[in-house]
This record gives sequence, C-alpha cells and structure tokens, in this order.
Amino acid sequence: MPNVIAQIRADLKATTDPKTQKSFQRFFKEQVKYYGVKTETVGKIAKKYWPRVKTLDKQAVFALCEELYRSNYTEEAFIVAFWLPEYMENLESADLATFKGWIERYINNWAKCDGFCNHTIGDLIQKYPETAAEVKSWAKSGNRWVKRASAVSFIVPAKKGLFLEDAFEICDVLLTDTDDMVQKGYGWLLKEESRKHQTKVFDYVVKNRKVMPRTALRYAIELMPRELKEEAMKKE
Repeated sequence: MPNVIAQIRADLKATTDPKTQKSFQRFFKEQVKYYGVKTETVGKIAKKYWPRVKTLDKQAVFALCEELYRSNYTEEAFIVAFWLPEYMENLESADLATFKGWIERYINNWAKCDGFCNHTIGDLIQKYPETAAEVKSWAKSGNRWVKRASAVSFIVPAKKGLFLEDAFEICDVLLTDTDDMVQKGYGWLLKEESRKHQTKVFDYVVKNRKVMPRTALRYAIELMPRELKEEAMKKE
C-alpha cells in the first residue's frame, strides 16, 4: 500500500490551518517541523485511512508508522499515535523493543512523546503488566525523551489508580533531574496518581520536597485542595 503515505501527506497539506500554522511553534522550546493542521483534523485523516491499514500484517503496519516518523513532521507522528491504540489486539509485549527504538530515533518534542506513550505504551502496559519493569527502566536512560516516556507511559493507567508503586519508583529515579521536560513528565504522573491516591502522593511530595524541583512539585499537587497545596509548597 505504497500510496497511503502520499495520500496522507496530501490530505495534511490540503488541510493546513493558517491560525494553527502561526501558533504551532510557540508551544515548543525546540524547533519543530509541522504542517499546521488542527489535531482534530489529523485524527480524522488517521481514521480515514485506518480501515485500509489495519488489514495489513504487523510488519507492514509498523513500516508505515516508521515512514511517518522518519519525515519528522509532528502531525505525521500524531497519525501513528492515533493508529496503534486501535491495533492493540495485535500487539505483543515483544513489540515494546520496537517502540523504544522509535522513541530513541524519532521522538524529539513533548507532543510526539506524549501522543505516542500515553495510549500506545500505556495500553500495552495494561495488557501486559510484565512490560512495566522495562518501561520503568527507561528512567535511567541518557535520552530526555526516553526518560519522559518512562513516566508519561503510565499516565492513563495512573488515572485509574494503577501501578502506584511503579510510579513512585520512576519518580525516585527522576526526582532531581534538571530537564524541565522530565520534571513535567513525572510531576504529571504524580498528579494523575493523586486522583485515586491523594494521601500517598501528598506524603511522597512532602517527603521529597526539599529536593524535588518546584516545576515537578507544582504539577504533582495540581488536583489537591488548597490547604494541601499550601502545605506541600512550604520550604523547610
């Protein structure tokens, strides 16, 4: 199905939005490559071609995904993020190695990272809990996006209150990381775990507030009541 990629790119070029083009870069510190297409529109394009793509074998589906990643366009990465959660029934725990390779080679901004990891890897972790240990180990990577991925891959499970101890283990490794993208990633993870485990997350934050960067701390307590926020923000 060699023409699918060409058709997707033609659709993306045809649906660029002047307002989105103008504002896209301001959401990123690093220079990003983009068409300027609204995320909702990208989702519709992904959905349009998915019925054809899903009939292919896994190797062919992965090849299409990697070709989209290679372009470096943020919206093309979003296509992958829309497709693979729909393909979850065909994914296996061994596919995690392929996904890590994609993160290392192609993920270069927070939107690509979160779009891919929240659902594709997050859903994979829930389907195969034994993969959690491998994803946790990414926190020790020297690649900022792999480190962020170790945290944000647990976001969707965390909203259900799952993998709390794994989340704390990831945060222990990332706790004093100086990269704001990593800090925001693990702070976000703590915030989502606080939905079901507010007291435990609060206690974790208070225990570590002397060394936890304020960026991460503020993310972690975002959903908490004001009195807990004020207590957590105290400097000892």
